Amino acid sequence: GTSKMAAPVSEKLQDEFLSSFCDFEGIDEQVVPKRETCETCKRPKTVCWCPYLPRERIDVHTTVHIIQHPFEVSRCLQTARILEHGLAPGKCTVYVGKRISYKKHPRLETLLKSPETLLLYPGPKAVDIATMPQDRKYNIVLLDGTWPQAGGIYHQNTMLHCLKQVKLCNTGTSKYVIRTQPSDGCLSTLETAVTAIAILENRPDIIEPLTRPMSALCDFQMEHGAVMHHSKQYLIDNGLYKKQNSTGDNQKSVNDSNKRENEQNNHLKEPIEIDDENSLRDNF
Repeated sequence: GTSKMAAPVSEKLQDEFLSSFCDFEGIDEQVVPKRETCETCKRPKTVCWCPYLPRERIDVHTTVHIIQHPFEVSRCLQTARILEHGLAPGKCTVYVGKRISYKKHPRLETLLKSPETLLLYPGPKAVDIATMPQDRKYNIVLLDGTWPQAGGIYHQNTMLHCLKQVKLCNTGTSKYVIRTQPSDGCLSTLETAVTAIAILENRPDIIEPLTRPMSALCDFQMEHGAVMHHSKQYLIDNGLYKKQNSTGDNQKSVNDSNKRENEQNNHLKEPIEIDDENSLRDNF
């Protein structure tokens, strides 16, 4: 092939180009003010869920201990923080880390050796939590992260394997509708903990006031562009799930969907965080 040399730019054109920047002289730099953030929920105050917390923090007999993957700490849509501020002080404790350190958290050693401590995590050894005696004060341990992250925490901490393992059955559909769940029975960390406490203590009345901030969070997100997500199971059962693969039609569909989502997010009044099936957190 042949190459073409670019024509030299005349001195006159260079002067005109440089002089065009003089038009901006004297214009003050506009600084976009940073949005005020709530110190409690770490959300922008315009979408703060704190007003939806129970008027008085709810006291329960059960204590909840959440082992949270480090990646969850900065996520603005996490629900563990709602539980921390909804229950009475000392009833919900969050430990951040992939590996449990008794040196860093000495309280955990005693906790994990207690016969009243239950690991709320699905598995072949897990029994229905509704079968547990209701005349005891339990400690519930939850793993907070995506499914792979929660599984990693479980497998890397062998002391968890000795705990009595329980699960929730017939929980219904999650109200955390701003992300895709793997199945209709999967719940957020908040819903999981609150439902477990309600069953162990026979207190179904605590579910609504403790999950109300989560409902408000979902409403805020949907008002600013998020869409209601059905579970992957629902999409498959209704012929709506398109598995991403290398074929042209499906890949084009995925690309078009991503493009539409990006265009939508660019016009949001408030930034939102939308999870999908590959970014599931803390479901049990």
